[in-house]
Amino acid sequence: MAKTKIEKRLLEVGIRPDEVVAIFITHAHGDHIKGLPFANKYRIPVYATHGEWKGISGVDSELQRECETTYGLYDLIMLDIFEIRPFGVHHDAFEPVGYSITDGETRVSICLDTGKIDESMLVSMADSDIYIIEANHEPSMVEAGGYPDVVKARILSDIGHLSNEQTAVAIQRLMQGRRERIYLTHLSSKNNLATLAEMTVKQVLKRKGFVAGKHYEIEVV
Repeated sequence: MAKTKIEKRLLEVGIRPDEVVAIFITHAHGDHIKGLPFANKYRIPVYATHGEWKGISGVDSELQRECETTYGLYDLIMLDIFEIRPFGVHHDAFEPVGYSITDGETRVSICLDTGKIDESMLVSMADSDIYIIEANHEPSMVEAGGYPDVVKARILSDIGHLSNEQTAVAIQRLMQGRRERIYLTHLSSKNNLATLAEMTVKQVLKRKGFVAGKHYEIEVV
């Protein structure tokens, strides 16, 4: 998203751009970082892993922050009342991550581009009140679509993107039925439908006895 679009979207939800205190990068693919000149304009620190900084340019050096590790685990980042913990994901980037964030009362887990969800990711996202997670594609739509075979293979691989079913199964394992909020995001415009993604998650959660509107809320972004 371009810098001007980011400013416009923030203002639409009542956030002044100069109120943003930090930007956290999951990975350095173009669709996730092309709005970063926004950081220079408003002097906002940008956090990314050591590996992902290899693919990021144009951020003033004094604004660059690295997500550091100790004995292979990402260190906790403290920003005012917020605790941010990066966790590794599986995507075709240098060192991609998701983030678990809490203010001491509410926990939010953000898991975007990843080809699979493993046990360590589930542990990192456990006990969240809000899940922001990709439901990128329906495999049958990918296979029947017009992408080259190499692109199809990438999407469907363990370092590609989550299918609706993969997302649903992960949420089923995480869900406790205490009115968590689920936001499905990063849907492919060619290989998915919002109604299909939502229906798949609802069906899988129903097997565990969870009903939308009673045990959880769900929205496709």
